[in-house]
Amino acid sequence: MTLAETGAPVWSWNLLTDFQDMWSYPFMVNAFRAGAVVAVVSAIVGWFVVLRRQTFAAHTVSMVAFPGAAGAVLLGVSAVYGYFTLCVAAALVIAALRGGGDHHESALTGTVQAFLLASGFLFIALYKGLLEGPQTILFGTFLGITSSQVTVLTVVGAVVLAVLAVIGRPLLLASVDPQVAAGRGVPVRALSVVFLVLLGAATAEASQITGTLLVFALMVIPAATAQLLTARPALSLALAVLLAFAATWLGLTAAYYSPYPLGFFVTTIAFAGYVLALAWRSLHTLLGSRTGARLTSAEATA
Repeated sequence: MTLAETGAPVWSWNLLTDFQDMWSYPFMVNAFRAGAVVAVVSAIVGWFVVLRRQTFAAHTVSMVAFPGAAGAVLLGVSAVYGYFTLCVAAALVIAALRGGGDHHESALTGTVQAFLLASGFLFIALYKGLLEGPQTILFGTFLGITSSQVTVLTVVGAVVLAVLAVIGRPLLLASVDPQVAAGRGVPVRALSVVFLVLLGAATAEASQITGTLLVFALMVIPAATAQLLTARPALSLALAVLLAFAATWLGLTAAYYSPYPLGFFVTTIAFAGYVLALAWRSLHTLLGSRTGARLTSAEATA
């Protein structure tokens, strides 16, 4: 249940008053803090996911967060441990069994995804006491986010970003042109494994905010939108972070004042940004082609 279902929160269109109302609750302060951490980490990791064309692997890792959380609850431990354990384990399995080509990798990740997703529903069925748990795990919630969870997310996020800062340049080269990177002595295979582990950790983080079904959207859509707008790596990366941050905080605000799941709002806002970016790029391309055609015509006439 969200606060909106009690009829308490009312959007006043006075941003200062509305944010003071939201932040008067400690759990909302924690939610915005956790959302900020998740947005930054997801956007940066997701930027490399899109660049490396590993969106299907990212989707699989996000799907296995569901059985991880459900299995942890069944065992009587915090769902956080299940998120991190199974996401990182699935990333390691995918990394260890890669190498048979794109078709082999797709078949492998799809097989892992189907089996673990089915296992998650089995865990839900076995644990009779889980009432609203499946909806929370699948679609996310801002209720119940504790200060300790924020601390865990911050520490894990800092580690992920620190490792990415160290391997960022060689990973960028290996992502753009693996053959050239290998020729220059870059450990392409090792970087791929490390990156998949970072992807698993980032996915486990984001799952606690958006839910396991929609974490893929926060991981991929802002990055894809940014890469539509510019091909410059630094600017594109900064735009991805800004877009993910905006989608998360706007989603939290919308979810606070409505009875609908947080993941829906985060995904919808991010998707709207992607559609606008796609429309802008299409318009820019169309205008550019028309201008080029006019210049060519003028030169031919002269």
